[in-house]
Amino acid sequence: MSQNEAPGHGASLLVVEDEPQMQFLLTENLEYEGYSVTTADSGEAALLEIAKRRYSLMILDLMLPGMSGFEVCREVRARGRQLPIIVLTARSAESDRVIGLDLGADDYVTKPFGVRELLARVRAQLRREADRPEAHQEFVIGEVHIDLRRRLVTRRGRRLEVSTREFELLRYFLAHRGEVVSREQLLRDVWGYNQLVVTRTVDKFVAKLRCHIEPRPHDPRYFITLHGSGYQLVC
Repeated sequence: MSQNEAPGHGASLLVVEDEPQMQFLLTENLEYEGYSVTTADSGEAALLEIAKRRYSLMILDLMLPGMSGFEVCREVRARGRQLPIIVLTARSAESDRVIGLDLGADDYVTKPFGVRELLARVRAQLRREADRPEAHQEFVIGEVHIDLRRRLVTRRGRRLEVSTREFELLRYFLAHRGEVVSREQLLRDVWGYNQLVVTRTVDKFVAKLRCHIEPRPHDPRYFITLHGSGYQLVC
């Protein structure tokens, strides 16, 4: 990642907007910035997406058919999902802002809006999320339980022998689960390389994690290879 690259570059964003032109505008600009964008045109569709995939951030319109954006925000928080939510709406009354923020929204942008300002707000929320201390210290991937605080990885109660580097790589994937992370990103953030190097180190260590965690390491379900892009932890 270059110094000019946006925070959360490659992050998975969910855009909940029922107006086709606005949905296209948002998707086009966000994808141009390097984000992976999924769209939903109703509150019900948004909740289905949230249930099946972990997103880095949601942009949520309030005026939706059926379930309102307020209801979506309330339900997402009730399910314990802590992804940043930017409310995007034509409703500019202070009372609406207060309700949205009280329901768990992290930011509020009114239409019409400047695209550059919205992108800056997205970057700010992703940066804030990246800097936040880990809210959760325990994770489950299939039959494997990971306790970050105790640096313990177990399968069905039996401890797995995971090296320090393997554990740090696993921690990084958990912090960026659902995101596509490149080999260069991993070499920089996990191994500490400050310049581009040619090495198969990342591939070897991902293979080791698969042996620890995947039911069938040669047919991975959780640590997915995206050829030409990197890896993605799906859990």
